[in-house]
Amino acid sequence: MNVFLKRYQEFLDVEKLRKVEIPKSIRVNTLKIDEKELVKRLSAENVQLEKIGFLDFGYFVKKSAFSLGSAPEFLMGYYYVQEAASQIPVRILNPNENETVLDMAASPGGKTTQIAQCMNNKGILIAAEKEKHRINALKNNIERLGVKNCIVYNIDGADVRNLGIEFDKILLDAPCSGSFLTDPKWFDKKNIRGFKERQELQKRLLSAGISVLKKGGILVYSTCSLEPEENEEVIDWAIANLPVKTEKIELKIGKPALLEFEGRGFGKEVQKCVRIIPYENNTQPFFIAKIAKK
Repeated sequence: MNVFLKRYQEFLDVEKLRKVEIPKSIRVNTLKIDEKELVKRLSAENVQLEKIGFLDFGYFVKKSAFSLGSAPEFLMGYYYVQEAASQIPVRILNPNENETVLDMAASPGGKTTQIAQCMNNKGILIAAEKEKHRINALKNNIERLGVKNCIVYNIDGADVRNLGIEFDKILLDAPCSGSFLTDPKWFDKKNIRGFKERQELQKRLLSAGISVLKKGGILVYSTCSLEPEENEEVIDWAIANLPVKTEKIELKIGKPALLEFEGRGFGKEVQKCVRIIPYENNTQPFFIAKIAKK
């Protein structure tokens, strides 16, 4: 058995995991169209949708005769093609129109535009993106989806202190190793050393985010990685080294984070985090932590 699949046996049903086929899904953009109106329009075009029970505006696409990324409704910004589990972190963050919010790793803009939608295009939303070549995609999606409360900065998330702003809420959908469920060549490109290197980046970003978070503010940390090195280990480190605590996540799906892996134990605070299990929800894997600053 593949070395990665062998380590997953400790906390997953590997046979079920290997059989997962992730369906396409969309998020209705209520900044531009009423949810029922869009469903009606797409149904008239023989697009079969299924409401996702754990999301506010998410739908699985059961059948479509055309590319969802080229339909007039997509081009007009009525919806965003966004994997189901990736819509959960913003739901947990629950930003509102009276807040100043930061998206620390924003491009291509799926979660940025989702945050703006939750804020009803009010308040202040800062989108930080390190890679200059990714800024255009971010700006295009912000414009296409009708976002008006967002300022984009070409800045490394690790340097957000330089903005001189304190935030009520922060989303850190951290750069991660992803998983073999979304990348057919994943097994050929990844190794444990790479997970550790990614972990160091995640720690730097998380530390920077906490430094600009208001006392009592909320930061949601998420990855689409299966690796404990990029999930539980990062949060366990944060609890020990930063002025933070974890909060319970209210969600219909998911399981508590791991308390141990390969003989390494994690503090009980870590178990308040959630793992989204692919074969239980027809999604990619996700890890989500809700962190409050003391």
